[in-house]
Amino acid sequence: MGIVNIDDETHDQIRRACSVTGRSINAQTNFWIRIGMLCELNPSRSFQELVAQELREAGVEPQALRMARE
Repeated sequence: MGIVNIDDETHDQIRRACSVTGRSINAQTNFWIRIGMLCELNPSRSFQELVAQELREAGVEPQALRMARE
């Protein structure tokens, strides 16, 4: 693990996002970095497709969750 220098404005935005997502500042930053890398590597896929892929790889079944909510 290393230290990343983040400017104050970005840090403030991350802190605000944490209040919505329920993640820590480190977890939110890690999520955005991971998704950003996936977006760069898969420019033809949407954000939703990438998150669904990550959930499936973690053993979560997004389709089942969607059906349970309706």
